[in-house]
Parts: sequence; C-alpha cells; structure tokens
Amino acid sequence: MPDITFVQPDGKRVKLAVKTGDSAMLAGLRNQVRGMVAECGGSMACATCHVYVDPAWLDRLDPVSPTEDEMLGVTAAPRRSNSRLACQIAMSDKLDGIVLEVAEVQV
Repeated sequence: MPDITFVQPDGKRVKLAVKTGDSAMLAGLRNQVRGMVAECGGSMACATCHVYVDPAWLDRLDPVSPTEDEMLGVTAAPRRSNSRLACQIAMSDKLDGIVLEVAEVQV
C-alpha cells in the first residue's frame, strides 16, 4: 500500500497508507483530513479537493485532463503550477510517499 502525506492548512502533516487505485481525495475523506471537502464525491464537478502537489512528485502524475484543467480554473484558493484535484490522483506504487498540501480554502 502506497503512503501519502497530506499537509493540512494549519501545517499538520497526516501520513496515511492508501489502497492502490484509491484516489487521494477518497483517502483524505476516509481519514477526515482537515480541508478535504470533496462536495461532489470525486466526479470532478466542484474543485473542493484542490491540493498543491510537492514539485518533486509532479512528473509522476498523469497529465491534467481538459476537464480537470477547467475545474482548476474555478478553485476557491489560488491556482498554482502544482495545483491538482485530489480526486484525479489515483494512488499507485509509483506515488508511494507523495506529499500533497491541502488548499487553505475550498469553498
């Protein structure tokens, strides 16, 4: 099981073991990670699972789809070059150890 570390808006770090194939959003929700709202449940319709990916991990992620790109354009917190939707990050062994900073504002 790959590990993921969420950095919550207050700076607290939460390290979780995640089932391969689960989204980072689902892991955050199941473990009550502060700041992970995910109003749409992962259907990429709300942008309330906005995270900032540690730059060291960006090249290991699948490219941003046009729909995700559109949703990242309407996030409550500022979009950055490392912004992603946690619902679109499928956990795998290649992402073992990934660090995601939860955006301070989701709605």
